[in-house]
Amino acid sequence: MEKETNVRPDLVVILGPTASGKSALGIALAQEFKGEIVSADSRQVYRGLDIGTAKVTPAERAMVPHHLLDVVEPQEIYSVSQFQQEAIAAIQAILQRGHQPFLVGGSPHYIQTVVDHFDIPTVAPQPELRARLEAQPLEQLLAELAVLDPASAAVIDRKNPRRVIRALEVCLVTGQPFSQQRGTSQPLYRCLLLGINWPRTVLYQRIDSRIDERMQQGLLKEVQDQLASGLTHERLDAFGLEYRFASRWLRGEFASEAEMVQKLKYASHDFTRRQLSWFRRDKRIIWLDAEADLLTQARAALQTFRAHSE
Repeated sequence: MEKETNVRPDLVVILGPTASGKSALGIALAQEFKGEIVSADSRQVYRGLDIGTAKVTPAERAMVPHHLLDVVEPQEIYSVSQFQQEAIAAIQAILQRGHQPFLVGGSPHYIQTVVDHFDIPTVAPQPELRARLEAQPLEQLLAELAVLDPASAAVIDRKNPRRVIRALEVCLVTGQPFSQQRGTSQPLYRCLLLGINWPRTVLYQRIDSRIDERMQQGLLKEVQDQLASGLTHERLDAFGLEYRFASRWLRGEFASEAEMVQKLKYASHDFTRRQLSWFRRDKRIIWLDAEADLLTQARAALQTFRAHSE
């Protein structure tokens, strides 16, 4: 009887690089296994950032309940700690309804905070401090982080100012290295991690096609609308490559739209390599062959997972 009290509920995680087909697989599985989806995307939490983040459409949301989409305005700061708290709350509510929760996305940090139940420093955002840090060149911020927290500086995404500023913010407010304030608690869920694996050349083609589609869907207008609403170019830069490059194009930094699109594709390939490097470290992930029948593979893995419940 004692074992029953230690049984952890099942959480199915669908992850993978940009343009790998996570959303479609998540919807198909959730429909089949009476599920609901919690988005694990660091940009889809923002309202109005739809095209550049490949946010699921209203029609797709009508097929399966989705959570943690359109949570805050782009002017607001949404932290990893906030995501963890709200994702766990959403998962618990799904379980209480007797449904299967699916965590679907490509943001490794977000996924890990839930799967491994990270202890995250609960330092509230400091607007004045952030404004001062945001005014400094990224190279200077990295140098400061290397002094205050060498361990974080060694592994942090050096091209992501938000991550660097957050690490510095925690260091400066608490007086302790950010890396020493993160640990793991007892896992809340028994997790099945399913990754979508494409041959690299095919994945790059899918990324390029998606960028072309986003341009056709009105990515530049989406960025212009955000600027018109009062969002700054600097804030747009924090929302990832699509918004960063579109913002730079609108500021006249490229000779042509075609040049901007091509450089965005190259930068997206590089980002995907880093994304995959992060995921490959986690040996728990079961990689599905995207060139075969993804749904059949995922269904079999989920059925086996359930058959070996604790």
